[in-house]
Amino acid sequence: MAQLCPPPDLRPYFIALEELPSPLDPQSLFQKEAPLELDIGCGRGLFLYNTSLKFPERNFLGLEIDYKEGRRGAARLKKLAQPNARVIGGDANKALKDYFPAGSVEKIHVYFPDPWWKKKHHKRRLVTPQFLELVLNILTPEGEFHLWTDVTDYWEMALETITPFPQFTACPPPQERDPTHDMDYQTSFERKKRLAGWPVYRGLWQKKA
Repeated sequence: MAQLCPPPDLRPYFIALEELPSPLDPQSLFQKEAPLELDIGCGRGLFLYNTSLKFPERNFLGLEIDYKEGRRGAARLKKLAQPNARVIGGDANKALKDYFPAGSVEKIHVYFPDPWWKKKHHKRRLVTPQFLELVLNILTPEGEFHLWTDVTDYWEMALETITPFPQFTACPPPQERDPTHDMDYQTSFERKKRLAGWPVYRGLWQKKA
């Protein structure tokens, strides 16, 4: 029987959560200390790739539970030798709870989370009161929480979950813009849905100082 080849070593661009110390100094993953943004469910890493190029003065860290997808994004960063973008493979709730210090992240991005369509699976959805407590803990004062989805039911559920938190202030969401080329989307999932004609719901909340 043919042996499966082990995945390539993509460090420091991809690191499994269990390989990291808890608590973690997230700035230690980068070449220099800078304001940190977290992309939860980063997938193939289009947001990390584009935004880290656009803002070299900031650090960007992706979290992806699907190691295969996370490695694909990390391989793109490695090819570019991008100094300010990294991917961690692992569960976001565990990472936020056990690894990230309080007040260590300026912006948290959640783009097109898994909707878990079946009602019996709704408890697996990312946006829950418990998750939002973790988000508020690791955000800096006046830090931002971004959420985009193409699923109406998920959007309505998210609003019902976020609204009771007095620590959040709802801000005007970013407007939809026309892309200038095929890679000029927030994520590859946004590109897929917009090209198919689906609406995208965009939300932005700020943690009160």
